[in-house]
Amino acid sequence: MSRNDVFPRSWPSLRPGRPAPGSRTALKRSCALLLGGVCLASPALALDVVMAGALGNKAVLVVDGAAPQTIRVNEATREGVRLRALAGQTATLEHDGRTFQLRVGEHAASAPGASVAEASLVSDGGGHFFADASVNGRSVRVLVDTGATLVALGRNEAVRLGIDYRSGQPGQSETANGTARVWRVKLDSVELKGMRLYGIEAAVHESELPYVLLGMSFLGRMDWRREGDRLLLKKRY
Repeated sequence: MSRNDVFPRSWPSLRPGRPAPGSRTALKRSCALLLGGVCLASPALALDVVMAGALGNKAVLVVDGAAPQTIRVNEATREGVRLRALAGQTATLEHDGRTFQLRVGEHAASAPGASVAEASLVSDGGGHFFADASVNGRSVRVLVDTGATLVALGRNEAVRLGIDYRSGQPGQSETANGTARVWRVKLDSVELKGMRLYGIEAAVHESELPYVLLGMSFLGRMDWRREGDRLLLKKRY
């Protein structure tokens, strides 16, 4: 692992990668321009959902490029996307039994039991990409960190997630704060914006980390590029 696995001296500067193959339809391009969302192609039988805004206790959603719909908590769009909760700029949505979260400007695809192939993140204004995700099916807050070789998390977070980290391979990592004791483990699954990957290598640190760092053991299995304040991701395998 690199010195930047934890508390890097400077946060990563994401470099533009190669564009994902294929093209968007004119309708989806218009949706992205008008609403500030990123409408990417979704799996067959899925719905494209963009969170266009939050107005008090209401969320403004665009489903499959149709006209915006404003719904309250426990109300649903015509397509059956239900708003379960709204906290600031983050909505918890449900469709066909699957629950997922979106922030204003973000996009996801909803398909029963399916893993989404593409998604986008919006930076926090300082160039950092935070997101709600899940590890082994449990919710976590992550920070995208291209300077980290592996997904990294603190010991207490690992315990909360039910990870038997002491059975992992022990080692050390050189960080900006000195040498850290770590255990290398394999996570059953990591899911970000509906994109689910299995068998992800991770490092559990003896010290605590403020966030789960989403390193290259996850990001390396995706094509990704930055467009302005957005990070576009596409699952490769």
